[in-house]
Amino acid sequence: MIVDTLANREIYTAINPRIASALEHLATTDFSQLEAGKYELDGKNLFVIVNDYQTKPKEQQPFEAHEQYIDVQYVVSGEEEFGYLPLAGQTPSKAYFAEHDYANYDYESNKDDAAFIPLKAGMFALFFPDDIHMPGAGDNATQVRKVVIKVKV
Repeated sequence: MIVDTLANREIYTAINPRIASALEHLATTDFSQLEAGKYELDGKNLFVIVNDYQTKPKEQQPFEAHEQYIDVQYVVSGEEEFGYLPLAGQTPSKAYFAEHDYANYDYESNKDDAAFIPLKAGMFALFFPDDIHMPGAGDNATQVRKVVIKVKV
């Protein structure tokens, strides 16, 4: 997992060329002008999901992990917390669903081991297949616009 701002995006471009493309797209696109929805950049290799939602209490959110994609999550406006757990030794509460590339992990059985980190407007987080994460959390309902770019592994 990596958390940073787009001002430092050049540090991460050597990880993967698609991550470099995703971060450049985030830095050069005005997402306040786009409708919520899905936008392809490179077919199933790289695509964008623009979301508008209110944060929810941690107790109402599942943790998730992906096998086929790296998540690049960028907060355009608002603020949320995300939970983080390493994948090693974890058992999913909902088996991996290949069609939508996710497995869920229960909050209650992981809350003592999870770290919760604020993600504010202008910040991004990279979640790799070995990172369990809980997006969209917050103690108080807050309106968020977030862009998730899915990067094929």
